[in-house]
Amino acid sequence: MDIDTLRGFAYAFFTVLFTLFLYFYIISMYVKDKKGITDYERYSQLALQDELNDAPIEPRHLSHKKG
Repeated sequence: MDIDTLRGFAYAFFTVLFTLFLYFYIISMYVKDKKGITDYERYSQLALQDELNDAPIEPRHLSHKKG
């Protein structure tokens, strides 16, 4: 097997792999939206509400305390 054949197989493998990752990501976003875990409609407001004084889209949760 020469290097061009190996590159062709690698290209086809990674194309299929990345396509599957993309579809699984889209499906997981769809499922999270339907279950109500994440509301992606709120994130679309970022294009309109991008001033410093605008309300945040979701509250910040600090995982550790200062001091």
